[in-house]
Amino acid sequence: MIKKVDHIGIAVKSLEDALPFYTDVLKLPLLGIEEVASEKVKVAFLQAGETKLELLEPLSEDSAIAHFMEKRGEGIHHVALGVESIQDRIDDMKKNGIKMIQDVPKKGAGGALVAFMHPKSTGSILYELCQSNREAE
Repeated sequence: MIKKVDHIGIAVKSLEDALPFYTDVLKLPLLGIEEVASEKVKVAFLQAGETKLELLEPLSEDSAIAHFMEKRGEGIHHVALGVESIQDRIDDMKKNGIKMIQDVPKKGAGGALVAFMHPKSTGSILYELCQSNREAE
């Protein structure tokens, strides 16, 4: 079952350049910044009501975010859907004909377990299933 929109991923060239808009202009609280070495990105999470915004800065030209920005520029990258029992949700998606980029969850930012649905199966939108680390314990 999908519980909520957990976060919206936004590709940016530079966290340093992008953050003042979110923190100073929009007045969103910065929850933290971390590097996800496996994805070659630096991420910043901001609280926007019940949903978070995840700013994604590529750390390498060969990261998925860098490739995304080469094609589309900065902007919305993905919508993360908060779930319980992520492996059950992955299996359910596959049973319903959704192609998954990951068949098993992997560790993402904040220690969450994540898996992405292929945009060719979802109307050209990249959706992420996200189980928070509190639920994974």
